[in-house]
Amino acid sequence: MGQPHRIGIVGLGVISSQYLEMFRSRGDVRVTAVADLDAAHAIEVAATIPGACALTVAELVSASDVDVVLNLTIPAAHAEIALAAIAAGKDVYGEKPLAETFDQAQRVVAAADMADVRLGCAPDTVLGTGTQTARDVVDSGRIGRPLAATAMMASAGPELWHPRPDFYYQAGGGPLLDMGPYYVSALVQLFGPVQSVIGAASRLRGERTIATGVRAGEIVRVEVDTHVTGVLQHDNGVLSTLTTSFDSVATRSSSIEVHCEAGSLVVPDPNGFAGNVTLHALGGHEWSVVEPSAGYTNAARGIGLIDLLATPRSQAPRASGRFALHALEVMTSLLESARSGQRIGLSTTVERPARVPLGS
Repeated sequence: MGQPHRIGIVGLGVISSQYLEMFRSRGDVRVTAVADLDAAHAIEVAATIPGACALTVAELVSASDVDVVLNLTIPAAHAEIALAAIAAGKDVYGEKPLAETFDQAQRVVAAADMADVRLGCAPDTVLGTGTQTARDVVDSGRIGRPLAATAMMASAGPELWHPRPDFYYQAGGGPLLDMGPYYVSALVQLFGPVQSVIGAASRLRGERTIATGVRAGEIVRVEVDTHVTGVLQHDNGVLSTLTTSFDSVATRSSSIEVHCEAGSLVVPDPNGFAGNVTLHALGGHEWSVVEPSAGYTNAARGIGLIDLLATPRSQAPRASGRFALHALEVMTSLLESARSGQRIGLSTTVERPARVPLGS
């Protein structure tokens, strides 16, 4: 057994607590440094982590006791932090999306290649038993050739639960770039890369009211489209219909439905790691639960980083930067298609990563 991988975390917002909970349960990683725009908050968080210290971002990315930088900043800062860490020779794993724009994301991937450092990106939820079991069913041929899929995420907006929701409605935000990575990543896991997209988008209103926290009652201006829908054409001919919305009241199920020649699957919400996969076979009369057959069990946020650190440097990790780059191009191309009214062909592709064997 070698020494634990030493992690420095930049950005200590809401999601960071889930990563920290995962890391506390493991012996192969250790958080050695944290940084946040709110220096006082960074000091508070560091005090809860044995052996960790609070640093500035510049200090953290160059620290000798940091092997990998975990980038949990807002989307507008993803590329800047990643590029600084790469320039310092650090491996990088970040929250989704990989960058605010596709051009920025391309620069991040190119910089990581040039520096020969590992680059990974959320979401890693698609490595859990939910999406991976569904992929196992599709790959096995059990229900024949895949034909189509539908994916739906609909909510009334994050201002109802997030105390600082501004970035959701700024450039780099919106329902597609915020929640779309879960669904696009799951669809690429299931069917492989996308070759072209066509999309449409709308915006219900220009302002949102924060409903919780110390800023409750404040108005947030909406600068992005808040309902986006489109069709993804995969290389294998599958047509996936994707809808993401902050303009709905609710939905009964944020799931993916997969339709094949000899059966249909319901894939659980890709924003979670687990959940039941259900199957309706051609000629059958009811839906049945598929026993988990692939994926990390009992997984939590951060398993994608653990997977990256466990993968030999000669191989691409499952939640790789290139996978995230392709997913981001799918989403930014949908938005461009919505603006132009034209079908958009993609410039990137990616190999589906190896299926995750069933296990913890």
